[in-house]
Amino acid sequence: MIRHEKKQIMKKVWEIFWEGLSVKKIVLILLGAAITSFGLYNIHQQTSITEGGVMGMMLLINHWLGISSSLITPVLDLACYGLAFRYLGGQFIKISILSTMGVSWFFSLWEKKPPLLPDFSAYPLLAAVLGGCFIGIGVGLIVRQGGSSGGDDALALVIGKITGWRLSRAYLFTDLTVLILSLSYIPLQKIVFSLVTVTISSWLIDFVQNTDFSRGSQGRPKEAVLEE
Repeated sequence: MIRHEKKQIMKKVWEIFWEGLSVKKIVLILLGAAITSFGLYNIHQQTSITEGGVMGMMLLINHWLGISSSLITPVLDLACYGLAFRYLGGQFIKISILSTMGVSWFFSLWEKKPPLLPDFSAYPLLAAVLGGCFIGIGVGLIVRQGGSSGGDDALALVIGKITGWRLSRAYLFTDLTVLILSLSYIPLQKIVFSLVTVTISSWLIDFVQNTDFSRGSQGRPKEAVLEE
């Protein structure tokens, strides 16, 4: 009897978790996770051009402590999600957990192989532009589904709630904080290229998330989607 009740509880939890997640939404979330992790591993991590926020912190910890990015990612994200749960709601957290697991899994997949792209270390501006494109498109796909690629969105929203800042300003605050810390292992001239990456990725995230591709017009603002 107890075993049967446990099965019923687990079945109910399973149904609740997948509620509202269509096949199309899941595919787009995983596609975004694949694109994001591919760019981080094949460009950012190989050329030491870092992102800001949680992604940049992941690369910072990987450099100084040698801990695999596939292990660091869920730890940092869970810390941000725990802080943000009361502000973002269950649906956001649910989708973000799925995307976080996707980023972690794809990262572990890429790490089993040598880099699939050439080393762009001699061409930092090109690396910054390409890296920003991968991150912007990948994260944009995930955010468009109502989640986040990591703890960046959750953390930025919490900061915005506490301080009353616009979301863009909260993102900039976390990005600049991590980039300043990254000066401990990345030369100043490369941090400049990291700023290029952050600028491009931020613009692309907004573009992918807000654009109604079926009509060629702008959709709802990012804040509205994340608050649902």
